[in-house]
Amino acid sequence: MRHGPAVRRRKLGAELRALRTSAGLTSGEAARLVGWHQSKVSRIETGTSGVKPADVRSLLDAYDVADSQLRELLMALAGSDDSDGRHHWRHAYRGVLPPAYWDFISLESQAGAMRTLETTVVPGLLQTPEYARAVTRAAVEGLPEDRLDTLVEVRLARQDVLRADPPLRLSAVLDEAVLRREVGGPGVMARQLERLVEAARLPQVRLQVLPFAAGAHIGVTGPFVIFSFSSTSDLDVVVLDHLTSSLYLERKEDLRAYTEAFNALQIHALSPEDSLDFIAGTAAGA
Repeated sequence: MRHGPAVRRRKLGAELRALRTSAGLTSGEAARLVGWHQSKVSRIETGTSGVKPADVRSLLDAYDVADSQLRELLMALAGSDDSDGRHHWRHAYRGVLPPAYWDFISLESQAGAMRTLETTVVPGLLQTPEYARAVTRAAVEGLPEDRLDTLVEVRLARQDVLRADPPLRLSAVLDEAVLRREVGGPGVMARQLERLVEAARLPQVRLQVLPFAAGAHIGVTGPFVIFSFSSTSDLDVVVLDHLTSSLYLERKEDLRAYTEAFNALQIHALSPEDSLDFIAGTAAGA
């Protein structure tokens, strides 16, 4: 387990090392091409030091990497938002968001797919403004109103990934408790359930409900998120949220375990079609 920034450095370094090897270069030869000392290339590849987006760009140019999607992803891991203009909104919040949350948003904005198990609340990408406000207020007691406004703005801005080209592919398994827990009052919850019905009809969104009747399941250990990247599976990561921090799991055995757990949850959950009916029925009774 590692915290997000360490995961990003390690993954970025491993990918840059693989690209250098594919280009047939030693670390010393790569360093000479970009005018650095060999030790800098080594530190970047082992993830022992941070790396600037400009440095990543120099290495990618030296390795003749033309894949725009891969370049964009690696630049994002280095902290760049300048690749395609879709995520420039994040600049306005760089100084106010906790590092762990910033790192999560960065991964979310660059991932090709996201699989999530939610056991308590609606996924952030599908929350209405009123629901997001109620959840944030409950999660952080005593939050000043202006700070609350900022966090809600960020949560809503994050939802742009579902409207991007191409959009993030979201697969979510929701425990029935998510639908039954009355967050923000009856009116807020009714509108949130209607929003879920709308989202379930989007081609890039797959929603499944895990009903109480399913009994105990592997998801009782808690919610999780799996981010997958189109360019390379080596950058895939599992995120576990805790009260004061997030943990990132990157080992292949961890990824395999959580992927198998998610697949099992999808089997035990209602089908997307039945889930849509279930959510709609719950909304009608809300």
